Amino acid sequence: MSLNSPIGLRREDKNPWERRVPIIPEHAAGLIKDHGIEILVQKSDLRAITAEEYVRAGAKITEDLSACDTIFAVKEIPIRLLQKGKTYIFFSHTIKGQSHNMPLLRKLMELGCQLIDYEKMVDEKGRRLVFFGKYAGLAGMIDTFWALGRRLDYEKTSNPFDTIKRALDYPSLEAAELALAEAGKKIAAGALNGALAPLVIGFTGYGHVSQGAQMILRQFPVEEIKPEELPALFQDPKRAAAKNRIFKVVFREEDMVEPVSPGQPFELQDYYQHPEKYRSRFDKYIPYLTVLVNGIYWEAKYPRLVTNKYLKELYTKTPQPRLRAIGDISCDVDGAIECNVKSMDIGNPVFVYEPLTGVVKDGCEGTGPVILAVDNLPAELPRESSREFSSALLPFVPEIAKADMSVSFSDCRLSDPIKKAMIVYQGKLTPGYRYLEKFLKE
Repeated sequence: MSLNSPIGLRREDKNPWERRVPIIPEHAAGLIKDHGIEILVQKSDLRAITAEEYVRAGAKITEDLSACDTIFAVKEIPIRLLQKGKTYIFFSHTIKGQSHNMPLLRKLMELGCQLIDYEKMVDEKGRRLVFFGKYAGLAGMIDTFWALGRRLDYEKTSNPFDTIKRALDYPSLEAAELALAEAGKKIAAGALNGALAPLVIGFTGYGHVSQGAQMILRQFPVEEIKPEELPALFQDPKRAAAKNRIFKVVFREEDMVEPVSPGQPFELQDYYQHPEKYRSRFDKYIPYLTVLVNGIYWEAKYPRLVTNKYLKELYTKTPQPRLRAIGDISCDVDGAIECNVKSMDIGNPVFVYEPLTGVVKDGCEGTGPVILAVDNLPAELPRESSREFSSALLPFVPEIAKADMSVSFSDCRLSDPIKKAMIVYQGKLTPGYRYLEKFLKE
């Protein structure tokens, strides 16, 4: 392995909507000038950033990246294209033992490669350092408003959201926000249909995804309330009839779950360490919500927020509950939002789940909530999301590019965030990821 070999930026080809890049031309120019790193950029007809922009930055455009010992990408690289001994950096979607990507992990090991996963680049407190999460929230919230408008059109309910488009259909985030602001002006003037009042949007979590989604609400007149204030809102005749604002509520862990044992207090760290001791109490809030935006990380050990059983009970009692749309930005299929039964793509992002029958219909028509379920939402804002991602990744690039991967893992002089994110080293699972062995054998 040459410590002076160029680094490669691979083209994305997982789907036709993936137009992001891990390193933007501006940052590539700095790496070339300040660190003497040669950069080869693979040809692509999809990329939101043109080849000419990379050439102006000093990078070289090529089809063949075989000269690069280190290759950066965004999404998974097809197994057939993996090469012996390379260092690959991308979102591998393997850390939960995802069955569909175990063949990818096996091949990386067989070829004696290194695999660094952006998702596991964290600081000493476990906080992610390199991520697209905020842009998932931004795009997801725009798309959720688009879905809400289409759903209400289907119901023949006049609404100020019917002119909102998908994030994909705007030339920039700025253009999207201007369009949303126009809808916000209509609401501020009292244009909200009385049948929708009070319009309540609930957000689960407070991380980067949720923060990004909440940023979109800056374009609307909003009154924020606490979860425990929801019943009082509906009991107040004046506020409950409000046509000039949206009510926003953010749910934290203590709002969403409770100890199974009566009388026990909620303790955040205890919940994360022993989730089996807790159960969901989110059902109590669902009848108040018009829109639910889910932005929490979820694993099977945690309680679900929305269960199919509860939705069936709700729709049995009330033929048309308030809940119109669920923006499942986290997009864990059969996860926190159990009725998210499949991942959609950016071109066809929503489906309706019918609670009484379990039937799923693509689009916004049907009896049940519209579910937004797309796992690569930041790709709808490719230039903006790539810039922020590249800014976060940039400090680590010279270190990765110049690292000696021929020494033992314990002697490899990499900073903690990179070593924590190294899933495979010289074809072997690193100590922190040996738990994946059981998934590789299945």
